[in-house]
Amino acid sequence: MSRTLHEHPFAAYCWKALIALDERDVPFERCQFVGDAADREALQALWPMGSIPVLVEDGRVIPESSAIIEHLDGVGDAPPLVPAGRDAALRARLWDRIVDGHVMTPMQKIVGDELRPDGGRDPEGVRLARAELDRVYALLDDHLAAGGPWLAGEAFTLADCAAAPALFYANVVHRWDEGGRPALTAYHATLTRRSSVARVIDAARPYREVFPLPWPDHVE
Repeated sequence: MSRTLHEHPFAAYCWKALIALDERDVPFERCQFVGDAADREALQALWPMGSIPVLVEDGRVIPESSAIIEHLDGVGDAPPLVPAGRDAALRARLWDRIVDGHVMTPMQKIVGDELRPDGGRDPEGVRLARAELDRVYALLDDHLAAGGPWLAGEAFTLADCAAAPALFYANVVHRWDEGGRPALTAYHATLTRRSSVARVIDAARPYREVFPLPWPDHVE
């Protein structure tokens, strides 16, 4: 079987898919997106929205990180990342959506604003994004303090694949109060030590110079 992931090692949503591939021990080849005109044209020929990651499996094109992870649950013998039980599956999907919508999206807003041309910055949008991150940090801390050890319960799931990159980069652009959010801090530390997550962090290190904001000392 031919299986190729179109990705970039520094891209947060690509981390999400790469973590799932590692967790499920699924063999694949990598096609790194470099971002030039020819590369964008080739990517859009696969997926008109031109976003990464995109998984191509024997000619079948599967875009979007959550859809890729759901698809991978049918490959191999590793435990599924979307649990079989209805309630457990709902929890995993719910926290996946919460993380993507309320951690990843405002984080990307803050980063994206740094890439805007002179005169096109959106300080109010950035202020609102930071406020949203503060709210979701509180939500996650309360939720993890009441349950865990993983975001959707006892098992590592789709939700944790989403949380690993989102929280890593959110902590770069808008650090939470580690003492004031102990459950979130402990969860993030556990995430970054997990082998599948540690590998994507290490693979991305050579690309940190392209980040448009200063890289903080508290993020290794």
